[in-house]
Amino acid sequence: MAIEPKTRQKKAPKDRDGRMSLGAHLVEFRKRMFRALLAIAVGGVLGWLISDQILVALSTPVSAITDSQGRAASLNFTDVSQAFDLRLQIAITVGIVVSSPIWLYQLWAFLVPGLTRKEKQYAVGFVLTSVPLFLAGCAAGWYVLPHMVSLLTGFAPQGTTSLISAGDYYSFVLKLVVAIGVAFVLPVLLVLLNFAGILSSKAILKSWRIAILVIILFCAIATPSADVFSMFLLALPMIFLFYSAALIAWIHDRRVAKRQQKFDSELVVP
Repeated sequence: MAIEPKTRQKKAPKDRDGRMSLGAHLVEFRKRMFRALLAIAVGGVLGWLISDQILVALSTPVSAITDSQGRAASLNFTDVSQAFDLRLQIAITVGIVVSSPIWLYQLWAFLVPGLTRKEKQYAVGFVLTSVPLFLAGCAAGWYVLPHMVSLLTGFAPQGTTSLISAGDYYSFVLKLVVAIGVAFVLPVLLVLLNFAGILSSKAILKSWRIAILVIILFCAIATPSADVFSMFLLALPMIFLFYSAALIAWIHDRRVAKRQQKFDSELVVP
């Protein structure tokens, strides 16, 4: 019996101009989406395995209320399926965070055919810098979480008991951690806008007073503790990232100005 030779996998068909048809785009999108979802699923399995440790870590700020405020506090599961639902939410969240480099790359790879060479470089740089900064911001959000829990539960009258819904508490933690993570990525967005020619370094530096004021207010809300050290511990890296973005934008503007000056000088007729 003759064995047929293996055929090489063909790439998505393109027309004479190198453009993909609608059907080819849908096939490419399905392939990228499948890989991204597979990576999230694998990360979700890891999240499910460590969900016990995450639940213990989540309940630690609530348990500390008893020592700091002298009253009982606990996480409560208000219905039969809420414990399972919470573990599933934790697994999905961990899966998305852990697999972020993979699904961000798949998203970028799908958009590559529609980008110029320079725009591809900007996209790659954005992904490579935004992922670690986002994770660092999430870590900072986790650091300020106990201060937020202590402040907000401290408004309850003395002698009362804090019965906190586990589902609502997890949503609160997720929003806080993600908000600070996104705040750490915003300087990268400023650099991207500068490289794209939308925002100049002068415009970034001109708004430094407003930027620092917003950062201080944000950190004051996120770290409502008695010591100011926690607030500045969160504000300093954000201010550093803002000025780093302004510096990178300034260097880029100088290079663009030099190239433009050289180009204009070559156009001058002797």
